[in-house]
Amino acid sequence: MRTLPRLSTVLVALGLIVVLGAIAVFVFGTHRTDKPIKADAVVVLAGTIQRLPVGVELVRQGYAPLLVVSLSAPTSHQQAAICDHKQRYRVLCFRADPFETRGEARAIGRFARERHWKKIDVVTSYFHIPRARVLIQRCYHGELRMIGAPESRLHLPVDILKESGKLLYQELIARSC
Repeated sequence: MRTLPRLSTVLVALGLIVVLGAIAVFVFGTHRTDKPIKADAVVVLAGTIQRLPVGVELVRQGYAPLLVVSLSAPTSHQQAAICDHKQRYRVLCFRADPFETRGEARAIGRFARERHWKKIDVVTSYFHIPRARVLIQRCYHGELRMIGAPESRLHLPVDILKESGKLLYQELIARSC
């Protein structure tokens, strides 16, 4: 008789894990990208090297006159080439403090207030869009479009797990800008 409650508890726990895993895959593993708009700036969040070329291409296509680059630690060669050399478009490079998405969101909000931005396109990885959108909307109150950059599917399970935990933390504990 004692094995039945234990077995049912294990089955319920496994079922819960499967359901939560499916939700996480749906939220972070599907491509939820917006169409870019004519904006005051294209902001590229720090992270993988696939993000910056997407932001540069948006500026080259005329979506915004300004490319804003959040620098990785350490700064990548790709970022240094954009930030240290004269470009045909304006470039603003910054290092988030704290060095995390929340710090980037705060910087975006500050830049928007100082420079009177009303519309921005933000480039990040597809899996990062749901959490980054939440954080940026807490600090920036203009029109926001989140543009996805391609990522290797090889790391997706780990990225989904990390983003799920981070989003829970941001929604339950760290709710301010």
